[in-house]
Amino acid sequence: METLWNNHKFSILAVFVLLGLLASSIVIVPETKQAVIIRTGEPVRNVNTFKPDVPYGQTGAGMVLRIPLIETVQMIDKRVLDLDMERQQVLSNDQQRLQVDAFARFRIIDPDLMVETAGTEENVMLQLQPILTSVLRQELGRRPFSSLLTAERGDAMRNIREALDTQARQYGAQVIDVRIKRADLPEGTPLDSAFQRMEADRQEEAETIRAQGRKNAQIIRAEAEATAARTYAEAYGKDPDFYDFYRAMQSYRTTFESGQAESSVILSPDNEYLRQFRGRR
Repeated sequence: METLWNNHKFSILAVFVLLGLLASSIVIVPETKQAVIIRTGEPVRNVNTFKPDVPYGQTGAGMVLRIPLIETVQMIDKRVLDLDMERQQVLSNDQQRLQVDAFARFRIIDPDLMVETAGTEENVMLQLQPILTSVLRQELGRRPFSSLLTAERGDAMRNIREALDTQARQYGAQVIDVRIKRADLPEGTPLDSAFQRMEADRQEEAETIRAQGRKNAQIIRAEAEATAARTYAEAYGKDPDFYDFYRAMQSYRTTFESGQAESSVILSPDNEYLRQFRGRR
């Protein structure tokens, strides 16, 4: 063995060096990562890059070769990442101070651009956090607090996502979704004042609805009375005697059914008011 070493030690060392170089040139890229091969500080190629229309397992993950000592491999997460925003105070369009918690979800879709502009996923998050805060303030500042309790909240989230996505593209990222976890009024006087204002608004709205109902009722009643008067006029034109008899009967009912039993009416039999009781001659 010693003789073999003495005679072939340089060959044996060369084999070990070659094996070491071969081992260092092989990199395993997992399915959840995308790899960027960097040479002299510049990305030269990438492996297992996210492709929206290609399922997992078919994007090129696995063993990758690189040039040892010249090329380095940077692993970048291929999965959806979370971006949490710290609780912020936002002023709404109706001058309400809101305590807002929000978060966004994004993924890296251009690893080469991300390496050149941000370096790592953590730096991308640091760049996007103030942008998310700024976009959120601008969008909610254009809307009243009540809009966050209606379907308009979805429109606000879509606008925020589109604005944040535009900025994220500069770092090779794509914003998938933005959501508000909580949007509350501060405790104390502002909250009580908001509730009183909301109650006053609802009362004003209810009074407006009641006033409109009264107006519509008056219009319907006037139209009905006009129709009745027109009908009476047409009836009078067709049979004046019957119309005179009908109106007299209505008058008798109103007079004699007053509901006061102790009342008495004394009239002469020849009184014109009682002419319908005398019959026709």
